[in-house]
Amino acid sequence: PLLTSVPVSVCCCLFILFLFLSELTGFIATEIVNELYVDDPDKDSGGKIEVNLNISLPNLHCELVGLDIQDEMGRHEVGHIDNSMKIPLNNGDGCRFEGHFSINKVPGNFHVSTHSATAQPQNPDMTHVIHKLSFGDKLQVHNVHGAFNALEGADKLSSNPLASHDYILKIVPTVYEDMSGKQRYSYQYTVANKEYVAYSHTGRIIPAIWFRYDLSPITVKYTERRQPLYRFITSICAIIGGTFTVAGILDSCIFTASEAWKKIQLGKMQ
Repeated sequence: PLLTSVPVSVCCCLFILFLFLSELTGFIATEIVNELYVDDPDKDSGGKIEVNLNISLPNLHCELVGLDIQDEMGRHEVGHIDNSMKIPLNNGDGCRFEGHFSINKVPGNFHVSTHSATAQPQNPDMTHVIHKLSFGDKLQVHNVHGAFNALEGADKLSSNPLASHDYILKIVPTVYEDMSGKQRYSYQYTVANKEYVAYSHTGRIIPAIWFRYDLSPITVKYTERRQPLYRFITSICAIIGGTFTVAGILDSCIFTASEAWKKIQLGKMQ
């Protein structure tokens, strides 16, 4: 039956429009669903993880700066130079080291030090700023806020110049799957750090900036999803049907009340 109350009809239409637009916005937008499981997601990597390191040492000459890599598979590489670059700072008194290298998926460490230098300096200054330390593919997804570059901006310029720095990293494999089913593999990590001046029976140990890492067996997976069309249509039908049902009840109540009021008024007139 047609609604006899114009205000009720107008309110119904506005209410339906509001709910329709809300549902449409939810249908168009994508949501990010995350899950946890135990597995190695990137089995095609050959057991390797790509690392990107960008660090500045403003008080250490570039010819003294080197990268060393060690792990539990027996790798021991001193002075790694592949895919790396050293940029002089402060008129040559400092150095910015940028490196892109791979590590094995086993516990180990890589460290920036003077170990590979031909002649060791008397008092190497290991104060530094970390601009970037990331693992795997770069992920820039608006709805995913993770610790993909947790050490960005770490500033140790006010530290003891002769101190070593230990960054203890727990690396968590992360998978991002977009709407097309394409997967990207990255790694988040948590970090704890300490600094100390180390000594042995022969004297002070050469300081270094250590990044000691271990991998978590837990993988985090983010999946892009969109609300199915059938659910959107069902919601719209429910909105329209529910709104008109409620509006019909309201209209019936208003009509009944109006008729009762008219009878009361006629009774008073008689």
